[in-house]
Amino acid sequence: MTDAQILLVTAASVAVLHTVLGPDHYIVFTAMGKARAWSLAKTLRVTFVCGLGHILGSVVIGTVGILAGAQLASLVEIEGLRGNLAGWALIAFGLVYFSWGLKQAGRSRRHSHVHIHEDVVHDHEHDHHEDHSHVHAAVTGRSITPWAIFIIFVLGPCEALIPLFMYPAAQQNAGLVVAVALVFGLVTLITMLACVAATTIGLQKLKLPSTGRYAHAVAGASVLACGIAVSLIGI
Repeated sequence: MTDAQILLVTAASVAVLHTVLGPDHYIVFTAMGKARAWSLAKTLRVTFVCGLGHILGSVVIGTVGILAGAQLASLVEIEGLRGNLAGWALIAFGLVYFSWGLKQAGRSRRHSHVHIHEDVVHDHEHDHHEDHSHVHAAVTGRSITPWAIFIIFVLGPCEALIPLFMYPAAQQNAGLVVAVALVFGLVTLITMLACVAATTIGLQKLKLPSTGRYAHAVAGASVLACGIAVSLIGI
């Protein structure tokens, strides 16, 4: 194999590992898709758009750095800062969504009221989600959730891409730089989509006990856990 072929195979291998070992690349989408009752097709569309933004952010920074003559250490430091920012953004989003999910769960708790009409006594059940949250339910289709996730993933770096960029750049081989970016990006997207599809379908087939009204809170907790894994554990 030539040096170029070895580099491209390495880029593909690193892309797979980078994605599979980073739970934020797929658990976030699976959890939010489950909580918001997205179809698999919609979940994959959101994953694709966010993944594309995730990759292009690092490609742009890497390209600008190369054109500006930046050193590898400088670009890695920039990507590290972006990684910290994205991790904390996931934590913030997870906390907010978890809190909102608990609030929704409280509103959805069914209870009964007793009514007395002269000599007739009866009761009925209802929940406050239906009575007081109909406006929120009506706008579910225009949820800002996908956009929030997209912004977080644009901030998130592909740290592994930068060193792969630098080798062909040092040789002034622009074609190989482009090829590395394409292979890394394409394999990352395919792996993200495959992981999201596998985990989504897997959850459906496992038929785990329903989280019911706590579905949003569970999704928020999942995103929060991913943010902690990225920021505090360094996954």
